[in-house]
Amino acid sequence: MTAGQLRISGLNHRFGYQRVLENIELTVKANEAVAIVGPSGCGKTTLLNLAAGLLTPWEGRIANGFARPAMMFQQPRLLPWKRTLDNIAFGLKAQGVATEQRNAEATRLALKMGLTGEDLDKFPNALSGGMQSRAALARAFVVQPDLLLLDEAFSALDIGLKSELYALLAAERAEHGSAVLMITHDLMEAIRLADRILVMAGTPGRIVAEHSIATPLAERDEAWVFHHTAKFIRWPDIRTAFGLPTP
Repeated sequence: MTAGQLRISGLNHRFGYQRVLENIELTVKANEAVAIVGPSGCGKTTLLNLAAGLLTPWEGRIANGFARPAMMFQQPRLLPWKRTLDNIAFGLKAQGVATEQRNAEATRLALKMGLTGEDLDKFPNALSGGMQSRAALARAFVVQPDLLLLDEAFSALDIGLKSELYALLAAERAEHGSAVLMITHDLMEAIRLADRILVMAGTPGRIVAEHSIATPLAERDEAWVFHHTAKFIRWPDIRTAFGLPTP
């Protein structure tokens, strides 16, 4: 196992008799953001759950050399019986961090994410969906993860809030050097956030193409993202994976 690297090799997975993933080869290195895109049902989330250790692979090897992985799901999944502050500090509590210290760190990061002191004293059902997403992102980053796993974490948000959370994610990555493995069906999101894009297709799901993006994150303004998404969607492997007609 290599420290600071996630390596998946020869991965095949099935649920019962249904084969869902085939011959997956994947590496995520330190400080790198990798996006996996593909149509619904191709096994993207299953692959992420395997990478996170939430599922046991049927065949193949997953070696995770990152010391502090964290995961953010499509739904915020905040514990409804805990206040927002306690939800954000939950990972630090699991690490044995003293109450005063974890609350101070959770509060600092929550305020940075746009939550208020009043929000922190509320239970999750009293927060808007956007505020819950901010809390979930703060919960993920409060443990200073060296690998962040994102399962379509921004898919339910409006365009303004997405843009704001993208910026917060980029700032936290720049500060802590976190690697990212993200699942999305939003090509624009992948273009905006990733250093490499892996394209999945098929049943069973498999990786059919890889595209690298050399432009630094700070230089990807809206015009750049729109322009490169339009170019990207014309690539034959993308059109085939998503079932789009030949232009």
